[in-house]
Amino acid sequence: MALPLDWPADPRDDEFLIGPSNARAVQQLEHWSTWPVMAVVVTGPRKSGRSLIARIFAAKTGGGLIDDAERQNEAVIFHAWNRAQEERRPVVVVADAPPPEWEIKLPDLRSRLVASPMLRIGDPDEVLMAALFERQFLRRGLDARPDLIQWLVARVERTHVALLRAVDLLDQVVLERRKRLSIPLARATLQEAGLIGGHAPDPAEHP
Repeated sequence: MALPLDWPADPRDDEFLIGPSNARAVQQLEHWSTWPVMAVVVTGPRKSGRSLIARIFAAKTGGGLIDDAERQNEAVIFHAWNRAQEERRPVVVVADAPPPEWEIKLPDLRSRLVASPMLRIGDPDEVLMAALFERQFLRRGLDARPDLIQWLVARVERTHVALLRAVDLLDQVVLERRKRLSIPLARATLQEAGLIGGHAPDPAEHP
């Protein structure tokens, strides 16, 4: 598996880490000139970076962006799709799920989105999880040793939401208790929060 890499972004944006779960979506965005229509639907789990990658793409191409599409006015999306074809400027539609899982009432919009490429960002794999943990701890100024990160990757549910919740909880407990971030501290904190299951103590985990 390829190691996560930084995808070129506007300096004002955070880097978008690439791994097997999102590499195909990135590749297809980079080759947007080959799309059958000037529109794409990007789906994926919450906190997966789907809005970030769409924002980066729109900034690089001068295209449009419609985020949280299920909660937007369908007529607005319809006109944005048509305008993208007329102006030859791509529009990215970010949604939780593609049609028909996303129930679209406007028939003309539904047919247009079905004709658009569908790109999905999946849950993070082991390599991407490790890179995301490292970046989130670094942002918070926490000293997370490699053995702790690998311990977390092996135990925390492989979703972006679970990862962020784990980091937030550890950040909070380190601040409140003024303790060093360690495997025993992480185990006690995350077990109490129900983010990992209980297991027999491993002597190697103790400082």
